[in-house]
Amino acid sequence: MGAEVGIRPAAGPEGNGRPPASGAHHTRSGPPLRAGGGAGGASGRLRPRLESPHSLETPGGTVERTLQYLETVEHETGASPQWCVLWLHGLGADGHDFAPIVPELVAREWPAIRFVFPHAPVRPVTINNGMRMRAWYDIAGMDFATRADSAGIVESIAQVEALIAREAERGIPAERVLLAGFSQGGAITLAAGLRRERPLAGLIGLSTYLPGAERLAGFATEASKRQPVFMAHGSGDPVIPIVHSENSARALRDAGYDVQWHRYPMAHQVCAEEIADLRTWMGQRFAAAE
Repeated sequence: MGAEVGIRPAAGPEGNGRPPASGAHHTRSGPPLRAGGGAGGASGRLRPRLESPHSLETPGGTVERTLQYLETVEHETGASPQWCVLWLHGLGADGHDFAPIVPELVAREWPAIRFVFPHAPVRPVTINNGMRMRAWYDIAGMDFATRADSAGIVESIAQVEALIAREAERGIPAERVLLAGFSQGGAITLAAGLRRERPLAGLIGLSTYLPGAERLAGFATEASKRQPVFMAHGSGDPVIPIVHSENSARALRDAGYDVQWHRYPMAHQVCAEEIADLRTWMGQRFAAAE
């Protein structure tokens, strides 16, 4: 498989995104991040939770209470970012989990990017005996057709939409936002992106699947089909078997989406080859916008 970066071992039904205590596979750590290839210093800071100025409606329902912006970890690869990558972590992890991917992913010629890594809310997860952890939605069981908590998904979509709206207020419009996610975060990425009336620059779903893929026609917007999709999965994933990713990609293609799908000889994790393929795909998005 080659060098592995940011290994995401399984823990429970969708993995916690954290490194094992010992062994050869680990998540990168070390000094403050710098953008790979000399793209400029990646500034890292914690943005506190703030109240959203208005409640948000989603195609799946209305979140009645006033939302608060999720707390986020941010890294900027240069001054005055022109693009945003909003990246959602997996079950039980947090916004710091994928921050080390920035120097591995960024290319020298890219425009300045703001990477935003939000922390999911802490909630009880049924399949993990009700243990409280960071999760984008509850998981009731192992049946992929019924396991997802639809109310939790609707709420997380609204929270993601609030962050996208905040980026617009900070000068980065939706068409320059890439929405990405790993595992459970990838499920929210796809669920949110396909419901949008104003397309994003693209969707990135790693080691994930689309909840309700069999009902895609009932919630996907026509405008969302203008968003290219990058999906990648490990052939030996014991947490989300690869067939669920394959079925999701097939459903998207059949519905008219431009999907680039990759498989790698790995488990529930991220590898160097995957990052290289994602770098190429992201570079195409930046070039297309020029």
